[in-house]
Amino acid sequence: MVFSSNVFLLYFMPIFFLVYFLTPKKIRNYTLLLASLLFYAYGAPEFIIQLILSTIANFFLVRWMCKVEKPRVKKLLCGISIAISIGLLFYFKYGNFTMQNVNTVLGWTGFQGFTWTKILLPIGISFFSFQSVTYTLDTYRKVNEPMDKLSDYMLYIVMFPQLIAGPIVRYCDIADQIRNRESSYADRLQGFYRFVIGLCKKILIADVIGFQVDKVLGPSNYDVLTSTELADIASKIGALDSTTAWITIFAFTFQIYFDFAGYSDMAIGLGRMMGFKFPENFDNPYVSTTISEFWRRWHQTFSVFIKNYLYFPLGGSRVKTEARKYFNLWFCFLVSGLWHGAAWNFVVYGALQGIFICADKLFLKKFNERLGKIPSVFFTFLIIVLTRCFFRIERIDLSWLFIKRLFAFDFAPFHFGDNPHLYVTMLVAAFFSFFTLSKFGLKVQEKVYFTDYNPRQHIVAFIVSVFAFVFCLGALNATGFSPFIYFRF
Repeated sequence: MVFSSNVFLLYFMPIFFLVYFLTPKKIRNYTLLLASLLFYAYGAPEFIIQLILSTIANFFLVRWMCKVEKPRVKKLLCGISIAISIGLLFYFKYGNFTMQNVNTVLGWTGFQGFTWTKILLPIGISFFSFQSVTYTLDTYRKVNEPMDKLSDYMLYIVMFPQLIAGPIVRYCDIADQIRNRESSYADRLQGFYRFVIGLCKKILIADVIGFQVDKVLGPSNYDVLTSTELADIASKIGALDSTTAWITIFAFTFQIYFDFAGYSDMAIGLGRMMGFKFPENFDNPYVSTTISEFWRRWHQTFSVFIKNYLYFPLGGSRVKTEARKYFNLWFCFLVSGLWHGAAWNFVVYGALQGIFICADKLFLKKFNERLGKIPSVFFTFLIIVLTRCFFRIERIDLSWLFIKRLFAFDFAPFHFGDNPHLYVTMLVAAFFSFFTLSKFGLKVQEKVYFTDYNPRQHIVAFIVSVFAFVFCLGALNATGFSPFIYFRF
């Protein structure tokens, strides 16, 4: 089940909140837990038992870890708990990728490859696996105490607003909210407004743009395509003129932002309606003046996870040599690239991001400072756009082919009337992507997202949100189902 679907918008969400708020406060966590399990089972019934069993195992392992006194036993239990989460993630997400590459190597050496049944990927496994790891490690490090109730731990892991695609929430940040939280009418209303903002980003911007991107580049997941379909896509990419190629990659760059940021807005809004305050996940990433700043603004909870649970354990910047420091940075982004998908294009994507991060530290940041703010913003944005080629096109050879078309300099005449809906939507996307470059834009954002409304503002915001919600429903039924890009990560 996805937020931008009729099943969720017309049935699950209204029924859930009706039951939730009619339920006594003492048992609302159980209501939310049951709804979350139903939410996940609706989309992935074959994986719900594995999710429950792994969650139960980790809960008791962490409690056992906290009771023992011997450091070696503590480490062992901590390692087992992490191994369960990361092991399941590796098996389901990287099993097919590993076997494909093993068979490729065996083919090179003249040996016969292995046969295996293709493994299906549970939706959201990256996010709930990472959330489980944060709890285990933070408890081991005594950042927080272990939970007393299994139901509370299960709720923390499977809570439906952020179960599928984040934000990645540390237990220490919402521990008090799980045990005791209040949801005022103002919270419920402003949570609803935030949800509708995310819904508009997804349906009215990301889906409109994505439909056109798919026409050029095919579906985002190439694993489902036959060799004939892949050959057709290769032929289509090879025949692109530079104008269409640039429009396409700019379009995808806007699509992925409004798709993922839209989901995060909806998750944060749903959480606020129930009294949870989830961390922000995006902070206008396209106004960044450097690649380093971009990654502080893009998918913030994932960046924090990589920093706390990979970069710092590797030694971070407190290492003996500069070379090791830059290796740590590059390696973390290499891993983050692979986290996005089990394919070599994501490895290349992560490696490129790591190279640009290191270049920032060495010379690129100083170069951008000399350029000035606005030129450096668009220079950084151009780097992001170009690296998105490896993110969107899940075959390296086709990614390079597409990049060649970008720089073939065979520009065809541009006609706005060829696809006015796409171009108007892209202009809207560009406007909101760079809106906060101005002080006025920052003030508007602060007012809309982070300021408590007075009664008159609530009336206006509620009317606008209801109309926008109904309009999104109409657009959804006109265009059809479209899953979030990050659901398969």
